[in-house]
Amino acid sequence: MRRFPIVLGMAGLFLISIVPAHAQWAVFDSANFGENVLQAARALQQIDNQITSLANQAQMLVNQAKNLATLPLSTLTTLQSTIAQTTSLLNQAQNIAYSVTAVEQQYQQAYTSISSSMSDSALFSQAQTRWQNAVGGFEDALKMQAQAVGNISSDSASMSQLVSASQSSAGALQAAQAGNQLLALQSRQLSDVIAVLSANGRATQLQQAREAAAEAEGQAQYQHFSQHDSYTPTAITMFGSSGN
Repeated sequence: MRRFPIVLGMAGLFLISIVPAHAQWAVFDSANFGENVLQAARALQQIDNQITSLANQAQMLVNQAKNLATLPLSTLTTLQSTIAQTTSLLNQAQNIAYSVTAVEQQYQQAYTSISSSMSDSALFSQAQTRWQNAVGGFEDALKMQAQAVGNISSDSASMSQLVSASQSSAGALQAAQAGNQLLALQSRQLSDVIAVLSANGRATQLQQAREAAAEAEGQAQYQHFSQHDSYTPTAITMFGSSGN
């Protein structure tokens, strides 16, 4: 019996020592917790903003890569080949070439050097040369027209490819390159037009020059004819008789 109060006293002391400690562990600081939550939210917002900024920069780099991507289609070789064919035809111009020096020399020889002092054989030779020049000029014009018409089909195919490439271009550079090639195609077509007009004009001018030279030739031949002595009748003998 003497021990029971002692045990109770010891239990009471134990409980007294435990209760303050338990009360200290269970205290909740709401203000501090709210501040921590706000700081965590701000940090998450900053991280989200950084992620968004990095995504935008990555997309910008992707767009720049597309804008810098070159066009996989090139019609330069085809255009150069067509221009070379047209140039070759121009260089094959018969008799009088597309050269200022050659035109001056050959035109003077065949068209402006006609005079009455020339022999009939020389006049005929020059007339033959002028006729050949005129015929050759018309033939050259026909060839050039055929070349220009033949280029239409290849131009149509190139135009379709370039327009399709421009519409499906991934970036600004590809669209610009497609546009530049379309402009080059138009320039090449204008070159065909100039070549055809030049060939037609050359043929027309050669014919007109031939007609003008023919007038000068006619005058020279008339002077040759007028310089001959007039016919004087003479007495002749036929079948043993004489008469006038």
